[in-house]
Amino acid sequence: MDISNIIKSSLEKSASVNSEACLDKDFIFQLDKASNLLIETFRSNGKVLLAGNGGSAADCQHIAAEFMGRLNFDRAPLPAISLTSNTSNLTCIANDYGYEEIFTRQMHALAKENDSLIVYSTSGKSKNIIKLVEQARNKVKSIIALTGNYTEELSKYSDVVISVNSSKTTRIQEIHAIAGHIMCECVEESLFNN
Repeated sequence: MDISNIIKSSLEKSASVNSEACLDKDFIFQLDKASNLLIETFRSNGKVLLAGNGGSAADCQHIAAEFMGRLNFDRAPLPAISLTSNTSNLTCIANDYGYEEIFTRQMHALAKENDSLIVYSTSGKSKNIIKLVEQARNKVKSIIALTGNYTEELSKYSDVVISVNSSKTTRIQEIHAIAGHIMCECVEESLFNN
């Protein structure tokens, strides 16, 4: 197999999904709505909690760092907590209560009424994420879900569902990374008027 063909094919497929998202009016509308919910969260002295599994866990840590640190320019930190980061929490809760509880238990300890929850599930079917959004519905101000083309479960409990029209995990995660940066950029520009 020719490696250069794999590279070219992967880049072309990525560009195709990215182009499709750029032209998808609902995708843009959902990103706009999510960004405004996050702006309102921070204006209300709320924080953002983030949860996801595997590569999506890394996305949570990444976006939490963008809020706490900075994206494009120096500014005050914004409160964001990735529920994927503390291995002692994760392993303790998984061991004592089961893997489906790893995010829910943390949410119950940390969530306040002015907070927002951002969840990632490329399949849209992650049991611990579905349980989390279901139980968080009455605990936080807003829930933003990032997923692939299956949205049925997450739509029941989320205020916004940012859906990538793909079932391929790598393509979905690439667009989720872009969406995360866009939300952070909208928040930064709106709150700090650079």
